Amino acid sequence: MSDEEKKSDKAKKQIPLRLSASLYAEIARWAEDDFRSVNGQIEYLLTECVKRRKKGGDDK
Repeated sequence: MSDEEKKSDKAKKQIPLRLSASLYAEIARWAEDDFRSVNGQIEYLLTECVKRRKKGGDDK
């Protein structure tokens, strides 16, 4: 992997995200339990889902 590719992997992309109040509350409670911010929790969950999908572990 080139230095340029490594830099782009570390760059953060901002996106607008709309969640229901109840889903946000659940994620916020979960984040607090895991000592993460809500944003950090969402990023963690998405990263884990992508890893599972790449490994073929998606539940279809």
